Amino acid sequence: MVTEAGTVHTTLLDLLSNTLVLYRTAPYLSVPALSSLAATSTAFRDLVYNTPLVFRHLDLTDLASAAGPLIHPGETHRNTLRGRVIAKEGAYSDPLHVIFSKLSQIKLLKDVQTLILDGLSVTAELVREIIRDESYSVRILSIREAKDLDERKLRQVLNHAVRPSRAPNTPKLKGLYVFGPRDPAPLPKTKIFSTPKDLASPARPPFDVGSFSTFGAQIGAVWNERCQNTPFSSIQDGDAWFQPTGRMLLQTPPVPSVEWAETVRSCEGIISFDAVLCRGPRHGFPTYNDTHDPSNHPTEHSLRPAIATIALGSTGCARCHSAPEIPSIYGVSPDEQFPLLAPPPLHSSRIRAAKMPSLAAYDGEMRLLIARCEDCLRNRWCELCNKWWCEDCYAIPPNGTRRETGPVASLEGSLTGNANTSLKVYNGFCFDAMGFGWDDKTNKMGNYTTKP
Repeated sequence: MVTEAGTVHTTLLDLLSNTLVLYRTAPYLSVPALSSLAATSTAFRDLVYNTPLVFRHLDLTDLASAAGPLIHPGETHRNTLRGRVIAKEGAYSDPLHVIFSKLSQIKLLKDVQTLILDGLSVTAELVREIIRDESYSVRILSIREAKDLDERKLRQVLNHAVRPSRAPNTPKLKGLYVFGPRDPAPLPKTKIFSTPKDLASPARPPFDVGSFSTFGAQIGAVWNERCQNTPFSSIQDGDAWFQPTGRMLLQTPPVPSVEWAETVRSCEGIISFDAVLCRGPRHGFPTYNDTHDPSNHPTEHSLRPAIATIALGSTGCARCHSAPEIPSIYGVSPDEQFPLLAPPPLHSSRIRAAKMPSLAAYDGEMRLLIARCEDCLRNRWCELCNKWWCEDCYAIPPNGTRRETGPVASLEGSLTGNANTSLKVYNGFCFDAMGFGWDDKTNKMGNYTTKP
């Protein structure tokens, strides 16, 4: 648009007509926002619905608002579909089917490569449909904290999808978020003030009146809000696996079962998850000594496969600063040894992008991943300070062994180098965490937390 003074003003349509700008902007906008943008004019409708991959990243976590703009009130089958119950599962997945049907009608379902269904009612049959139906092209699927999800049937679906006799280049699904908690809710939406009393309120947000009350400005505000929330939370949440964070999987299922571990192992190299298998020596994985001494055979393991639930950071054992298992080094070790990081990437549907930790948090250092299951860390990991001792540095005293000089002397033994005999963890806490240390006043070991 050219004004009388000859100045050329760039409109929102001109800006979004640049596909690079559109692709970087679209993932930050919700489905209702994109649909409302398309309804403003024919040009915007053509831009949103006829540009490939605008709906590549589809987030339907807010199903109530997501269903509205895609479904017209005149559609008579809407109420019928909502009232249908999936047999033997008791879950209403039909609102999702309505959305997928509408996307298929306008030829956008094929564009969806990252699908977020966190917290919704998702059945195992729906996951099977997403994996097997040719009308879907989903590569990354997130169903964290999904309701009415039969985990046993879901494992059956996944095991069938990765069977050796499957068709070539199948399944299309490459990543599944199912173990971790769903992403935090965004900041509350800006309230639109319509009365003089509201406008006079000193607590009102700054972008609610005047030119900022237009639809375009509201779209920009939503985009800016999601820009502020998502990238920074992505860095923080994604790097948590590479830091001494402690327990990572706190949501359903709280402790992934052995059956889940078997499924994750069956899917290795085909479908990645937001968790990895524990690679501790008791699970039969090769250790550092095994790779450097061919005559050294792996020790007899006693544990079945298990999913790693505790992130230990990159410093390793508190005594030797290493680990018996070979730590996973991002960029060096196979991608199968790394979990999908939360939240799912906005601008890519590649698995490598979903597993990449932030570069800024490491400043050129190697990004090591050491994570174990609860059984491999029992009585050798402090739940408070996250220090831990490996099998080579600490032999856990057998149950019932009497400690003649008590826990304080055990700590003294650790300070003098008797690493294999002194007690280091008691009731889930190390002695540093419980407050035992050297008291300068009494010139002996004691509980320094009780000093005046």
